[in-house]
Amino acid sequence: MLSPAFLSESHVRVVGSFEELIATPFRDGVNALCWPRTLVGDFGEVVDKLGLGQGITTLDAEMLHALPLSVAGQAAVESMLADHRLLTEHGLEPVLNGINGYVQPEETGLVRTDVCSWHADSATAEVDTWLCTYQGASSEGLPNEQAIRRVDVPETRTLLLKAYGGADDEAFREWLNDHYYDLHYAPLPDAKPYSFGIGHLWRVATLHEGCAVPPCIHRAPDPAPGQVRLLLIS
Repeated sequence: MLSPAFLSESHVRVVGSFEELIATPFRDGVNALCWPRTLVGDFGEVVDKLGLGQGITTLDAEMLHALPLSVAGQAAVESMLADHRLLTEHGLEPVLNGINGYVQPEETGLVRTDVCSWHADSATAEVDTWLCTYQGASSEGLPNEQAIRRVDVPETRTLLLKAYGGADDEAFREWLNDHYYDLHYAPLPDAKPYSFGIGHLWRVATLHEGCAVPPCIHRAPDPAPGQVRLLLIS
């Protein structure tokens, strides 16, 4: 079920079909579209049979069809592969991932820039991000008005300027962009994140030239020991 927090968000719109999901433009402040679904199948069984090691594993049809699954497990596999085919047929490049934690870089930098940090996706062309969580903790969204860019927090900006070693000018802003610092956000004190839920297919706005709305701020859940996610992303 969609959370009450999601239902109250004016920048999120619910649609009733894939055709509506792909055709609806982002406008009037709406920067996230959701096609809510209840998928059939035992996705937990798929996770158990995969036996994934640490990190992110790309899943394909051959790997999934080779698993010794019950009828319910096979139904879960077909649900994931059907989504993959649907997006591929519409010119997208979806990837199915099994996620058993994230391998973090040794150097995290002055500002957290991994996918578990609140962030907006960016692109050099008009393209959106597509997401569906089938198993495990769901992705989350954050209303734009309830967040501030980390580079606009005075204390953080001072630290970044010191690391940069120059003036707060256009070259500094380019440096921030080169390191993806300007794409990450901090929630305001009274922020109310909302869950993307399980099985729902989302299309969210990215930061690109000509985008009519602010990009959707979202994040992956922080890894929990023993919890594996099944995710489609494009």
